[in-house]
Amino acid sequence: MTQEIQDEALIQSAFQKLIDTYLASPHRKKTEIITKAFNFAKAAHRGVRRRSGEPYILHPIAVAQVCCEEMGMGSTTICAALLHDVVEDTGMTLKDLEAEFNPDVASLVDGVTKLTQLNLNSDKVEMQAENLRKMFVSMAKDIRVIIIKLADRLHNLRTLEYQSPEKRKEKARESLEIYSPLADRLGISKIKIEMDDLSLKYLEPEVYYDLADKVHFKREAREDRINSIVEEVREHIEESGIEANIKGRIKHFFSIYKKMVNQNKTIDQIYDLFAIRIIVETV
Repeated sequence: MTQEIQDEALIQSAFQKLIDTYLASPHRKKTEIITKAFNFAKAAHRGVRRRSGEPYILHPIAVAQVCCEEMGMGSTTICAALLHDVVEDTGMTLKDLEAEFNPDVASLVDGVTKLTQLNLNSDKVEMQAENLRKMFVSMAKDIRVIIIKLADRLHNLRTLEYQSPEKRKEKARESLEIYSPLADRLGISKIKIEMDDLSLKYLEPEVYYDLADKVHFKREAREDRINSIVEEVREHIEESGIEANIKGRIKHFFSIYKKMVNQNKTIDQIYDLFAIRIIVETV
């Protein structure tokens, strides 16, 4: 099997996963426009590879997948996610997008391009994080621009191992100071948690892997404990006639790390390594 055939199989598999996820969502099924955006982006990025060696088009597909699967976005945002790098990285222009797609798609791509071009050096990030976050929000006239940018940054963090050590630290610090708090403010906790943990992995690798080993070592026992508490709470709540959604989770690494630093404790001295969340209809 040639490299070209292998690449095409990878690309088609990733795109099919995106379409399957979208079809399983409650959105109106506009697969034609999504397929058109995919083909447009694929042609624009043809022959370009990421540092990992993968075809570049796999990155925008992954960004669109995050927007669809983890943020529940519809066809316009998915199209813009697929096209988010074409104006910055290829010969395509905003006018080309406006001619091929609706004004909303072109406007979202334009917004993401402008945010990408915002110069974030490490000194600025540490000194003016709050101002930079405000600038991000003010520049993005449509909240969907922020959502695509968060998905873009999350996928870049997931593939950060292919960057230089300096670039890893720079991107991890930016993510921790700018992108993670934005995800938090938008209530996208799943994205925030993954960003925090991946940033910690590259900023404090020894701490990260030490935590990973120690948390994983006792993970099964903790999960049994969480499940036991959830079931006990559910029994009492059902007996009281209250409708509730009850979930338990092991706390993420960055949350544990912050507690260790703030309280000057070792992981063995941190007892609340898991949390129970009970959501009811009214106060």
